[in-house]
Amino acid sequence: MKLQKLLSYTRRAVDIYGMIEENDKIAVGISGGKDSLALLYALSNLRRFYPKHFDIIAITINLGIPGFDTSEIEKLCKQLDVEYYVEDTEIYEIIFNARKESNPCSLCAKMRKGALNDRIVKLGCNKLAYAHHKDDIIETFMMSLIYEGRIHTFAPITYLDRSKLTLIRPLMFCNEGEIKAFERQMALPVVKAKCPADGFTKREYAKNLVKSLEAENPGCKEKIFTAILNGNIKGWT
Repeated sequence: MKLQKLLSYTRRAVDIYGMIEENDKIAVGISGGKDSLALLYALSNLRRFYPKHFDIIAITINLGIPGFDTSEIEKLCKQLDVEYYVEDTEIYEIIFNARKESNPCSLCAKMRKGALNDRIVKLGCNKLAYAHHKDDIIETFMMSLIYEGRIHTFAPITYLDRSKLTLIRPLMFCNEGEIKAFERQMALPVVKAKCPADGFTKREYAKNLVKSLEAENPGCKEKIFTAILNGNIKGWT
């Protein structure tokens, strides 16, 4: 996928759902994965021509996983003229060594989000951009259906009452496969930090389930996404 197509997807989401307003200061959460780096590329380039002025910063929450190095991300941010911050935490130490959590994902996500929200509020941001793409939305829909018995997935825009932040998802129309292609084309500096819980999550199960459904019923994934768009799910209307 070329940058122009990535920008087209991003502009579509931003315009349809009114994700960006004049003088927004948007934090881009950088995990080190391909999705968040693609989002950084998209928003840093969109700000050059979007009719509403906005600023962005990039921020990484360092969980403390051994071997996690953000130096290449820092180089990319300099290249894209984006301020970059790293918030060091002891989340990994607390969850895996001190508490020895058998099901760590929920607590890890809660602590990571808390650290992220606190820091970006201090940095003067009013919005936070997550790099959730179309596949993430569909997988979350399937997880809610299977494990919670409800028709739900996260919305394009979410207001966080506690932190007074607005969370936006500008990559919502991008397929994961296209982002992988963009990663290869742009040689994104993906940082891999091996989490002990990788590959054993409900999300991994949902991802594999959607792949199986798509293989057996070509076009199934796109139909599920269309159903989400037209389904009057909370936050989507």
